Amino acid sequence: MKKGTKRLLGGLTLAAGAVAAAGAYIQKNKRMGNKPETITNVWARPGMTVTFRAELMPGRDREARTARIKELLPSGRVLLHEIAGEHAQNEFDAIRES
Repeated sequence: MKKGTKRLLGGLTLAAGAVAAAGAYIQKNKRMGNKPETITNVWARPGMTVTFRAELMPGRDREARTARIKELLPSGRVLLHEIAGEHAQNEFDAIRES
């Protein structure tokens, strides 16, 4: 085979690989973008009551450390009705199943 033919075939092979990679990338993005946003396993729901750990609020009884959840944020943190700021799951006592 001549040198020019080898270069042409090499270039075509390289171009075909690039087109295939681009197609795979585009299809992956299409599949990822069409998924509905679902939260399956969350630790809290709006309206639930949670109790801060005693170590975070020493000297207060359980009722004073209890608050109601206003909103669950996408980061997994929560906003409370009674207490300002964002709060994480590890700030609260374990939720008991009843």
